[in-house]
Amino acid sequence: MANFTLTCCSTADRPKSFFDVRGVPFACFHWNESGVDHLDDLYQSISPDDFYAQIKAGATPTTSQVSVGEFVELWEPIVAGGGDVLHVSLSSGLSGAFESAQIAATQMMEAHPGRRILVVDSLGASSGYGMLVEYLADMRDAGATLDEAYEWALENRLRVHHWFFSTDLTSYVRGGRVSRVSGFVGTALKICPVLNMNNAGKLIPRDKIRTKAKAIDDMVRRMEQHAQDGHDYAGKCLLSMSACREDAERVRDLIEQRFPALAGKVEINDIGTVIGSHTGPGTVALFFMGDVRGE
Repeated sequence: MANFTLTCCSTADRPKSFFDVRGVPFACFHWNESGVDHLDDLYQSISPDDFYAQIKAGATPTTSQVSVGEFVELWEPIVAGGGDVLHVSLSSGLSGAFESAQIAATQMMEAHPGRRILVVDSLGASSGYGMLVEYLADMRDAGATLDEAYEWALENRLRVHHWFFSTDLTSYVRGGRVSRVSGFVGTALKICPVLNMNNAGKLIPRDKIRTKAKAIDDMVRRMEQHAQDGHDYAGKCLLSMSACREDAERVRDLIEQRFPALAGKVEINDIGTVIGSHTGPGTVALFFMGDVRGE
């Protein structure tokens, strides 16, 4: 029997089947389009193709985080049944969900003396956040205690690298990450911005690569520079993408060629509705364990 229950949010961008099989309950963020609120339910109520087709057609979805009450609802059956919880949150550099989870945890522990809920700020997003959850699920299943898993997460979360590139700058312009002028020029010159997650869990533009083919090569080069043990890297590697599977498959194929010791095949996931509301279509993201991320 596990020593604790591991939970997270839908923005970890893994398929629902992953959370079902690994026994990880999750709380859903929300996205809103034309005044209608939707759960970020891991594409149970809308397909990725339909979601990104709506954005391509001009939809401008907005997003909202998990509320304190929704966290309480998630944890109440666990805590009432005598269990403890390790919750891993979307980066505090992108959302206030970490703070909401802390408030809910305090309320729950006051209502259930003796029970413990520890909240980890992943300082990550999308399937990079989801990869951290998977490592913690492995630890839980191997018998780690709540405190052991919590301390490991704090010590290793900045080793989870997040590298992104995008071939469609529309949503980045709308969200203010790229200026309108830069977006226009970038589109005309086929420039793909390369971004990563820094040590504060914020998405930072790092480079401007001309042409998609060069951006794909740059992603793999970043992994060669930063992966633990270089080409002998034997950890997990995940990709997520938004309506550009062929691009993600090209990155995957190059990585599997250059890193033969990987722990299994490179998994490609759909970027979920919440993260995807901000990236739009055309984004590929790469995640792996490596050196400690900098500013």
